[in-house]
Amino acid sequence: MSDLARIHILKKQAGLDDDAYRDLLERETGKRSARALSPRERQAVIRALMRLQGPVLELAADRSAYARKLRALWCTGYWLGVIDTRAPEAMRAFLKRQTGLDSDRFLRDPKDADKAIEALKDWIRRKTANPGLFRIEKGLPAIYNNPQFQVVLHVWSKLAAVQAAPSSTLTGYLIDTFGHGDPERLNGADWIAVHRELGTLYRATLVRRGARGTRRP
Repeated sequence: MSDLARIHILKKQAGLDDDAYRDLLERETGKRSARALSPRERQAVIRALMRLQGPVLELAADRSAYARKLRALWCTGYWLGVIDTRAPEAMRAFLKRQTGLDSDRFLRDPKDADKAIEALKDWIRRKTANPGLFRIEKGLPAIYNNPQFQVVLHVWSKLAAVQAAPSSTLTGYLIDTFGHGDPERLNGADWIAVHRELGTLYRATLVRRGARGTRRP
């Protein structure tokens, strides 16, 4: 994803109108157009916009691959409306209930990791009433067995059902955001950005309907 595309997504997530957005640009760089920014200035704007997003789960370099996977899945549950908060403390409480471990820093044993991750997947499938999430089905094109795409399809269907999708089609949304409509070309950062943007829209519809996630599995 280009820096300009990322800025565009973060601006929408922060709920900034054009005047507020350009004021932020000017405050950070002295310029009022993202296209006029240097690469370094664009990174400064991205950091400023990310500070407006609220608390998120840090992905520290010293975490194990298991811990990073659990944290990513926890964020997915949040964007799906299953989990009420992305706060690290909430995820650690879940991990404690599942494994007895006090922190994901200690999530090194494959059995502990599998127990926590599979329990979280089961919880998400149950609360979304979508048994196909995070599963592989033989005979389907590879993209439909991609869990990132499965999540996007689920959220998009929910948004479309209440006429809250940001575009008339998912392909159109991808073209508007990335300049192409091929989900197989998205990288990890792209998927995270899409989950965050669509998840923000979906959680807003849940608030309007008075629905909430469930804190405990």
